[in-house]
Amino acid sequence: MKILYFYIFSLFLFSCSKSPGHIYKNMEGLALGTSFHITYKESKDGLNEKEIDSLIYLINRSMSTYIPSSDISKINKGDSTIVVDDFFKEVFHKSKRIFEETEGAFDPTVGIIVNAWGFGPDGQIANLDSSQVSGLLKYVGFNKIRLDDGKIKKKDKEIYIDFNAIAKGYTVDVIGRYLEMKKIEHYLVEIGGEIRARGLNTNGKNWKIAIEEPNYDQSRSFQSIIELSNQSIATSGNYRKFKVDSITGEKYAHTMDAKTGFPSKSNLLSVSVISEEDCADVDAYATAMMAVGLQKSKIFLKRYPNLNAFLIYSEDGKTKTFSTSNLGLNKN
Repeated sequence: MKILYFYIFSLFLFSCSKSPGHIYKNMEGLALGTSFHITYKESKDGLNEKEIDSLIYLINRSMSTYIPSSDISKINKGDSTIVVDDFFKEVFHKSKRIFEETEGAFDPTVGIIVNAWGFGPDGQIANLDSSQVSGLLKYVGFNKIRLDDGKIKKKDKEIYIDFNAIAKGYTVDVIGRYLEMKKIEHYLVEIGGEIRARGLNTNGKNWKIAIEEPNYDQSRSFQSIIELSNQSIATSGNYRKFKVDSITGEKYAHTMDAKTGFPSKSNLLSVSVISEEDCADVDAYATAMMAVGLQKSKIFLKRYPNLNAFLIYSEDGKTKTFSTSNLGLNKN
């Protein structure tokens, strides 16, 4: 589940907040099946909501698997004539790099498996068994597709590309870049819990984000507060988005293990990744860590010191946390 933050509304997200000599404004709406919020320090160029909506529209038209007429939907249906746009190209190249860095833990071609388990737009298989999963796994592997002269070439026509685990973060980046183009230096952009923050908040301090506790009863409380200084944060978790087998009553989560084709079995409850990298990057890294579990995530974080993380996990019936060093963290 991506929407894992409480917002500290007293700190930001006001319609119009004033501090000495400054005016911060708020904009909100719908994007990618969820909501977006933008808080920014007003500039002389201003911010046009229609242009924000246009950016979201273009990204959806390019990469939404929920829109049958999008480029990615046409590619997934076997149309090899589609020339993808720059949005698609950037996400493709980021995905390829992170696929390699995570040794396949982040893999957008796992979409066919996601669909089969009922977490995608179509293709759910009732009473999915191991032999069916094994048959689908031959269509999984980002190394089985390539970008050639602006067109996607697939090793097999059944390969299904799904950028949903990186798309929200990427859209946050696109909007953030648009704000920077408009000479807006102080802002926070959030879509479905994925956040990019630049400059300072309305109080002239670092932006503050509250990370939610993993409550299975759907109640909301927060675990810790993180300060962002020109950074992005993305969170992935399994404790809200899951399905229950109607026969066995067993819960299975939406994070898929691309190696086994089954929902990931891990004691991790949520992963928040924080970095000066793009929000798209931390979005993908958070998904990968949820897939590999606590110990492998710790190893991965040692390998990539540019990433900070806050992990919530279950051990011996208790909820515990792990955080990397140099994380602007204030526990509740």
